[in-house]
Amino acid sequence: MGSLFRERRKISDTSLELPAFGMGTAHLGELYGTVEEDVSQATFDAAWNAGVRYYDTAPWYGRGLAEHRLGGYLRTKPRGGFFVTTKVGRTLHRPRVPKTFDRGPWTGGLNFEVRFDYSYDGIMRSYEQALQRLALDTVDALVIHDLDSIFHDDETIERHSRNLSETGMKALGELKSSGDIQAIGMGINMKEQLADLAQKVDLDFALVAMPYTLIDQDSLHAGMKACLDRGVSVIVGAPFASGILATGSAGAAHYNYGAADQSIIEKVQKIEDVCAAHGVSLQAAALQFPMAHPAAASIIPGAAKPEELLANVAFIDDEIPSQFWAELKSKKLIVSDAPVPQGSDK
Repeated sequence: MGSLFRERRKISDTSLELPAFGMGTAHLGELYGTVEEDVSQATFDAAWNAGVRYYDTAPWYGRGLAEHRLGGYLRTKPRGGFFVTTKVGRTLHRPRVPKTFDRGPWTGGLNFEVRFDYSYDGIMRSYEQALQRLALDTVDALVIHDLDSIFHDDETIERHSRNLSETGMKALGELKSSGDIQAIGMGINMKEQLADLAQKVDLDFALVAMPYTLIDQDSLHAGMKACLDRGVSVIVGAPFASGILATGSAGAAHYNYGAADQSIIEKVQKIEDVCAAHGVSLQAAALQFPMAHPAAASIIPGAAKPEELLANVAFIDDEIPSQFWAELKSKKLIVSDAPVPQGSDK
């Protein structure tokens, strides 16, 4: 097993050091398809046996299902032997009419209605609910989740942001100062948010989904630079850009949690051509690229089956020649001054 897999990186100036490679659990919340219980168990088994010790989850993933599955698995493991991050900002409740309740966008998941709440009481309730689903009495860090225009209109964002700054951050600060958690993060779906809201809140790390991937580095000189300047660590949450960098252009072509448009498909095809010329796996390039950024602390690709998890473990330390990264830059497929992994000279 290579060095990146075994490495731990410090989160900002906190006491938390996370493994550089972890596992996201959105797929086990049944994002793109249902996952049978035995497959979920086998996927966690594969992760644990491979040495994965950092797991990220959220109440939103499968409306509680991912947390239940993760907690059920980790319940039998020594608490000092793994790291867990989960998210706050949503609480889960019994639907008024369960029989007709729509669980979308999850293909399976659980029958719970979501309420957004970034206030002191909302953060605390979200945290307590998560502990119960996880069957744990501690998590290592909490992440403010989905405070962006994908889920809210401008007026609602302003209201939630005010609640967060006036009282919600107080809750997170209390949990951190008491030792309940070691770090405070924010989940970032959009580059505008990374450059704006995430820089206005006192954070230890940003969990970045789409704003910095092998496809898109628009955030390099804005949000990512701001994180670096402020000493805010970055956890890379969607290195496969929600799908297309895992399946390739000929696969399902999910991008930004929807269908990829033609321009994205064509860009991936050009990256694939460079991969073919250098004998490089697209998936390995996608996993390794964002981790070269000096703010990056950990990467948490998801998996819905054991084979996917084991492939990710292998890809993270695949050898990639330096000429590959140079050609991507020369063809303007990645930004010219983007940090890239130290490649071999084969």
